Amino acid sequence: MDRFDLIIRNGTVATAADVFVADIAIKDGKIVQLGTALEGAAREIDAAGKYVLPGGIDSHVHISQPSGEGIVMADDFASGTLSALYGGNTTVMPFCLQRKGHPLREALKEYHALAEGECYTDVSFHLIVNDANETLLGQELPALVRDGYTSLKVFMTYDDLRLDDASILKVLDVARQTKATVMVHCENEDAIRYLVEKHERSGNVEPYAHATTRPVAVEREATHRALTLAEIVDVPIVIVHVSNGAAMEEIARARMRGGKVVGETCPQYLLLTADDLKGMDWEGAKLVCSPPPRDKAAQADCWRGIEAGVFDLFSSDHCPFRYEDVRGKRNTKGLKSFRHIPNGIPGVETRQPILFSEGVMTGRISLPRFVALTSTNHAKTYGLYPQKGTIAVGADADIAIWDPTIKRTIRHSDLHDGADYTPYEGVTLTGWPTTVLLNGKIMIEDGTLVGRKGDGQYCAASLANSIQ
Repeated sequence: MDRFDLIIRNGTVATAADVFVADIAIKDGKIVQLGTALEGAAREIDAAGKYVLPGGIDSHVHISQPSGEGIVMADDFASGTLSALYGGNTTVMPFCLQRKGHPLREALKEYHALAEGECYTDVSFHLIVNDANETLLGQELPALVRDGYTSLKVFMTYDDLRLDDASILKVLDVARQTKATVMVHCENEDAIRYLVEKHERSGNVEPYAHATTRPVAVEREATHRALTLAEIVDVPIVIVHVSNGAAMEEIARARMRGGKVVGETCPQYLLLTADDLKGMDWEGAKLVCSPPPRDKAAQADCWRGIEAGVFDLFSSDHCPFRYEDVRGKRNTKGLKSFRHIPNGIPGVETRQPILFSEGVMTGRISLPRFVALTSTNHAKTYGLYPQKGTIAVGADADIAIWDPTIKRTIRHSDLHDGADYTPYEGVTLTGWPTTVLLNGKIMIEDGTLVGRKGDGQYCAASLANSIQ
């Protein structure tokens, strides 16, 4: 009888702390032994010349999320997790949106039903709080945190989502009491609204105006305010999708004051600029997201944040819509204003290849830093470590095997999400995942899907292993 189900042999293994050559033995979905010349498996994979990394964890994705009247998100759980899998990810963390006037637990029941039997990766849910009423704060949230929903997101922008400062303080206080983790989208909605009205009065309604109505100042101010509120409550905080050096400086200053702050950035702030929103025939709408891409100087700042440790997380903020669709981005042209454009871009499949190619292969970051930014730190921040996010005895056998010699040009026709475009069309990258294992099961083998929809499961977070 075989001792192991599978051995991955001869690969260069990387964790967030180390790089070494080893064989990995897997049994019943877990990593059970690391060593050399391991024997006794029913199946072997020869990973010579390749990197064997923990499966990616993308902790900032939007899947099957309500998006406003007449607007439909392009990805359900099947297409969203399949796309993630092809990008070397084995866990994604989408957001369950609270509907105003309805219990959060009701929204969770509906969201779980959408995911059940549909996933190619494991999933774990964040909660979006947009109605900080007394019942939610005093009863629902504490109970949900105990049940494993340990991360909450609040918004400082969007009329239908944002909380005022008093409500944010209340949510942060619940997080302090329950040890939950709070993520904050930092943009000043009142300043944005002032600029939107000014732009529309002057007839400046093209997609590029989305960027000029959300300048660096509105993100910097809101970042400072969110960090101040967290300091008042004395609670850790996650600042998501940081796009520029000024907001990074706010994070660095808060840390100098003793605050525990997790910083996150995304691929769009490394490869895109606001000028890309100037595309002809409304095509700039394809790149509308918030915060918007900035300029080359901000790109350099974000790379500096990745290299120097200002950023702990590299996430996609995958929020896909179709362009050629009456419920998508192009239809905005009939509505005649940038403010009607569905807000978000696809990117879950290309997140890791972009950072691997532009970070690891260029020498900007080490392989362990890549693993930390794309997997381990996500697991540690959101209560999934050490079950997820590392290659170690006892961990889930969530593994991606990367071929650093593959050079590929991004084409949406080769991707697997439900959108009809990619913001990174034509970008050539070096290094791609070729084989992906989920809980010890081979899901993608040499670029071919062999796993099945429904192989992915829901994973509850653990307070014992969260940021607090």
